[in-house]
Amino acid sequence: MVFRKRNSLDYTLLAATMALVCWGLVMVYSASAIWAEQNMGNPLYFFKRQMISAAAGLALMAAVSRFNYNRLMDWVFPLMAATTLALVVVLFCPAVAGVKRWIRIGPLGLQPAEFAKLTAAIYLASYLDRKKSKIGSPVWGLAVPIGAVSALWFLISREPDLGTPVLMFSVTILVLFIGGSRVQYLLAAILAALPIVAYELIKYPYRRARLFNFLTPFKDARGAGYQLAQSILAVGSGGWFGKGLGASKLKLMYLPTPHTDFIFPVICEELGLLGALTMLGFFAMILVRGARIARSAPNLFGTLLACGITFTLCLQAFFNVGMSIGLLPTKGIPLPFISYGRSSLLTSLIGIGILLNISRQSAPWEPPQRH
Repeated sequence: MVFRKRNSLDYTLLAATMALVCWGLVMVYSASAIWAEQNMGNPLYFFKRQMISAAAGLALMAAVSRFNYNRLMDWVFPLMAATTLALVVVLFCPAVAGVKRWIRIGPLGLQPAEFAKLTAAIYLASYLDRKKSKIGSPVWGLAVPIGAVSALWFLISREPDLGTPVLMFSVTILVLFIGGSRVQYLLAAILAALPIVAYELIKYPYRRARLFNFLTPFKDARGAGYQLAQSILAVGSGGWFGKGLGASKLKLMYLPTPHTDFIFPVICEELGLLGALTMLGFFAMILVRGARIARSAPNLFGTLLACGITFTLCLQAFFNVGMSIGLLPTKGIPLPFISYGRSSLLTSLIGIGILLNISRQSAPWEPPQRH
């Protein structure tokens, strides 16, 4: 007879997450202090907010890690409905810097697109678990799941935001592949998405400019390519060991809000290549531990949910770093756990809490044999 006993938490995953959260707090303060003092009158303005978000996120992570993740299947449709409603509401909220991404509730600003990433991962895992016998069908294995999450992508694209839908589409394709969808259907979905992405790129002049700047970042280094050129120069100027914590020149008004999407160049400039590789090593640990948790999950829902969350966090980190060093076109995607952003930090830590929860239930335990 086999007894099931909860395993202990995946402490390697927990340690990597805590290291990134602490790293992010230090770098948010370093990158934002001067900007915050000149614009907000308080050098600790963003650090304090990020600290409060980290405390709330860690509390949520701890709570979720003890919650039976299988019960999320009962909440899939309420979560999808609430997320869709929030994405509709945000389109009627006042724009900030030309985009509509935040719902203001008193002093709080929630970004529904960040929560949509987690909702989509939960929906896909639940759907594929329930329809696993029909995944070979082009309707049930591709059209239905992509049709459901594409509603989220469409609403996010209206904010406007192209980076988040592209990230969610990439995660969806990977999860469907692992869930058993046929490769030819997935390739067809990718080919069908290319014209849509191309249309979105050429529709807005600033996106066309970003694409051309990505191809030739120093052609207009004082104009449209200024942001990317400064980022690449900062990454290169850090050398192996960096200029020292707090010594970045990039943050001295050479980039707007260096504590958000372009925080990776500040890390490279201050801590050098070794510091950047150390930070990326923690993301690699999350990828490896997430894959291990997915492989040993007690059911298909746990496997696919762990894959969806792990892919979301790690692909988002890859997109942000690739954007910062000129490997990918510039997009408004934060570096998980590191960039300033309360919604991003909260949802990332909730995702880690779910991974920890799956790891606690990952393997059966057999009692020692009596002799």
